[in-house]
This record gives sequence, C-alpha cells and structure tokens, in this order.
Amino acid sequence: MTVRFGYHGRILRVDLSEKTTSVLELSDGVLSRFIGGIGLGTRLLLEHCPDGIDPLSPEAPLLFVFSPLVGSPLTTSAKFAVMAKSPLTQRINDSLSSSGFAIAGKKTGFDALLIVGAADSLTHLVIDDSSVRFESAEAERGQSSRQVEQRLQSRIGNDFKVAAIGPAGENLVRYATISNEGRHAGRGGLGAVMGSKNLKAVAVRGSRQTEFAFPDELIAYSREVSRRSFGPATQKYRELGTVSNLLTFNRLGALPTRNFQAGTFEAAVDLAPETIGQTFDRTRASCAACTIGCEHIFRSKSSPDDGVRLEYENLFALGPLCGVRDPAIVIEASRLCDELGLDTVSAGGTIAFAMECAERGLIDAPELRFGNGESLLQTVGDIAARSGPFGDLLAQGSRIAAQQIGQGADWFAAHVKGLEIPGYEPRTLQTMALGLAVGTRGADHNRSGAYQADFSERVDRLNAGLEAVPLAIETENEAALMDSLILCKFLRGVFDDRLAEMATMLRLTTGIERSADEMAALAERIVSAKKLFNIRQGWTPEEDSLPDRFFEEPISDGPGRGVVLNRERLGGMIRHYNELRGWSPEGWLSPEIEAEILGEQL
Repeated sequence: MTVRFGYHGRILRVDLSEKTTSVLELSDGVLSRFIGGIGLGTRLLLEHCPDGIDPLSPEAPLLFVFSPLVGSPLTTSAKFAVMAKSPLTQRINDSLSSSGFAIAGKKTGFDALLIVGAADSLTHLVIDDSSVRFESAEAERGQSSRQVEQRLQSRIGNDFKVAAIGPAGENLVRYATISNEGRHAGRGGLGAVMGSKNLKAVAVRGSRQTEFAFPDELIAYSREVSRRSFGPATQKYRELGTVSNLLTFNRLGALPTRNFQAGTFEAAVDLAPETIGQTFDRTRASCAACTIGCEHIFRSKSSPDDGVRLEYENLFALGPLCGVRDPAIVIEASRLCDELGLDTVSAGGTIAFAMECAERGLIDAPELRFGNGESLLQTVGDIAARSGPFGDLLAQGSRIAAQQIGQGADWFAAHVKGLEIPGYEPRTLQTMALGLAVGTRGADHNRSGAYQADFSERVDRLNAGLEAVPLAIETENEAALMDSLILCKFLRGVFDDRLAEMATMLRLTTGIERSADEMAALAERIVSAKKLFNIRQGWTPEEDSLPDRFFEEPISDGPGRGVVLNRERLGGMIRHYNELRGWSPEGWLSPEIEAEILGEQL
C-alpha cells in the first residue's frame, strides 16, 4: 500500500491470552474516510468487535488509536482515543486523553493498538518501537495509576510513557478509568475493560516519526493557531479553568443539584474557583503540546506534592450533585477518584442517586444523605474496592443499581443508556436535552456541544423546538471531526471557519484535500458509523430519551422554576434529528448508508 503523510498505515494487534502479536495494514481509503482517533477507532470496532459480545470478555477488543496530527507542531494535538464496547452502557465508548503517551505511542510505528484476550495473571504490556514484551504486574496490584507509572518508569526508563488502571479497574468497576500522566480516559468504564484483560499498564516508547505533507506551511500555520489560542477565546480557561462555569450555570438555573432535584445550589459560591483559590494553593499546567494551559491544580492536605486537577465536571458531580458544599471534601473526593481510577461524573452521579434512594427509604443507609461529605468519601472508597454495604451495588452504575433496588428507583436514576448525565440540567438547556438523548455514547457533553445553542440567542433554552435540531447536529459533527483529528474542544472559539480550518490541518499534515462540505460529509459518516456499531450491539429507539423525572417533575428553583421537558416535543426533535441525518425517523440506518460505511476494506 501507499502510506500517506501523517500515518504509518499499520495496526499492532496484541493477543494477551496467547502472548502473540501481529501487524495489520490499513488502506488509504479507510484512513482518508475516517481520519484517526474516534473515526478510525469506530471503523476498527465495526471490524473487530463481535455483535452482542460481553465487553468484559477476553474476545472484546480494546483500542488505543492515534491520529495524523500527533507529533505535529499544532497546539493541543498530543491526544489519543481509547475505544471499546462499554461495560456501563453496552454501547460504543470512546474516550480521549492528552499526554506524552500519544506522541510516544505513535512513534512505535502504528496508528492504533488493538488488544484482545486476557493474560493469565496481572500483566504490563511494554511496546518499544515494534518490539513487544509482557511483564508481570503482580508487584503493582492494588496500586494507583500514578504509582504504577512511577515504578514502571524507574525500572524500564523515563522515556516510556504509561497508561494504567487503578484498583477500580482491577475490580471491574463499570466506570473505571485509564490514566496517564495525571490525565484520564474517563467515561464509560474503559478501565474495567483493561482490568478484565488482566492488563495493569501499557508502556510505549518509539523512534519512528511520520512525515507531514507540507512541513514548512504546517509550521507557519501552527504558529498562527498557537497565537490565536492564547487570545480572548480561551482567556477564562487560562485564568480560572473549566471550573469557571460553575457560577454561570448556577445563575442560569442549569447546575444539577441533589441528583437533579434542583437547578441551583445555595452554596455554589463556596465552591467557585474565585473562592477556593483564596484558601487552597493553586498552580496552572498544560497538557502535552498545548498553548492554552487550562489545567488548574489545587493542593489538598492529602496531596501537598501532586495536587488535584479540578474541572467543572468533577466539581459539579462531587459537590452540588451530592449536596456537598465543603471545597476540602470535594477536592479530596476528586483526589480519591483519580487515585483509585474512577470516573468522577459517574461516581458522583451514582452516589447522588444512592443518596436520594436513602432519603426516600429505598435503601437502609442512614448516613448516606445529601451534604454528608464524610459519607461521600467513604462511598468513593467502597465503590473502588467493591466493599462495604453498597460498594458492590454502586460499582455497577446508577442504571443497574436502580434495576436491583427496584421500587421505582429508575424514575430518578439520572442516566442515558446507562451513562450518568453530566453537569447540564436538561430542563433548562433543552437543546442539550436533545444532544444527551441521542448521544451514541450516552449522556455526553463532549460528543455534543448542543449547549452552545442554549447559551446563544438562537433558541429558547426553556422551550426549544425543531429550530434547535440543526444546531445540535452542527456541534455533534464538529466534535466528531475534532475527536478524529484529534484536537482540544477549546480551540472551537479560535477558528473563524471551523470546517475550513480543520480541512487545512488535514491537508497540511496528510496531503488529503477536503472542502468544508466534504469535511461535513466525513463527520456525518463518522457519526453514522458510531450509530451502526450501537445498532449491531442491540440499540433500540427507546434508548434515545431521558429519565421520566425530567418530563414529570418541574424544576423547583431558579430561572427555570416550574419548567419540565415536553415528551412529545422532544420526541419530535429526535425524529427530526434522525431525518436530517438521513436515517429513518426512528433512527435506523439504510442499507446504503451501512454499505457506504463498510465499503472500503481495511
């Protein structure tokens, strides 16, 4: 085959059961039609993931996927995707992370790592260029990903970059994470997939560079994007980080509080970055190859050296959602989740659900109450260890826990397709309600930016209708492209014409020419491919909805007081969404679309 610029054109397949490896080639056609990241990863899952498989079985594949931009001078391009069928949702899961692992992984000479099988004991997978070895990880059993990374690097070399799981992944918690350099492939339980394979860590080092199509022009363009990335579009993230959204969401009545019983939190100011920044030492940091520097790291008593990265999502999920107002507790809960390897959104969402169950008398847990910070911390540890009275139950996530508790608990279990809802109140952000409902990954704020429409003047966020649907699709398409190239979402505000600039990046790195319209068609193909995967894994139209609470219980406070979602209106929006995508009104794909996705051989 003719390998294009920006690619190696190869996949490394590792079978942990047999301790064997093989190299698979990628065609130019697949690379040009799915780019990399989640696009390429979705196409690989369609090829290698059997229909109806248990995500935690040895045969289920786990993918680490790179992109053509990795290794380039483009800001925020040091990202990679981790993909599998989710043990939490039973649907597609694609998580992104930023670190030197992306750069070192691509230098091994592969565009993706495809891992199948299960080792007979806890194992480290070490990839050094194209050389692969399997090392015992028994000495690291029970350790955090950070500890594993440090121990491995001290033994095999600091130039190896490591992605590892913590105790939660070993214990198959359905929302366990994979971590690298303090960053996380967080949502959907990829850490449990890795744990089910008895794989504690993947270490990568390489020397194989890719060439870029127009290197001089790429350098000049990268300098220009870097300059713009340090402008007003990213100022709030540099100054306060994503936690700056907390007070804005609270003011708009869009801050989910006490398991979505309210849209404002009376103690929001106590958790605002402006407040906690006066009490806790804070430093700023950047992801690898990033000029924005949105990371804000707070020092807690338990982590005076390493600190805790605070983002809006873990601040919301472990604070207002659980009714906890003490920033020291929220920071410590975040630290515990990171150390143990738990997705903070699903951890907070599942614990908040359990708190409501306890307050309603559905479970016997007198200490598990909204606002009880010590109980929050204890439950986080119990979940990761699957210990205590409710650790094993809550390790399953809110959907399965609600099914086991019964007594109508599913009415207020806040998830879509099993994935806990992030920090966006769907009754007061009704375009986002559509994005959450139709998301192939489940309730997802990273694969749909529909909230952008709600925060604009283009829709009535408390009463959105069909006019909002194309706007939601536009953000979903943009995300599909950014997650395939792969780029940070914070660059959205930097680009004057997002599709055109992404086409420029693709051309300069790979030589592949695409117009803005062709980029839009490419995004449509990637979204449809993700939907096709879900259909093959058992998706039904009934999944594309929200819990009954949002249709039947009005918001109790704030600007949205008295507002509920209209079931018929949202249903009409979902049908219109499907039709605009070229699917059936119910969301099924035509044979022509399926053939177009699968037509090119790998």
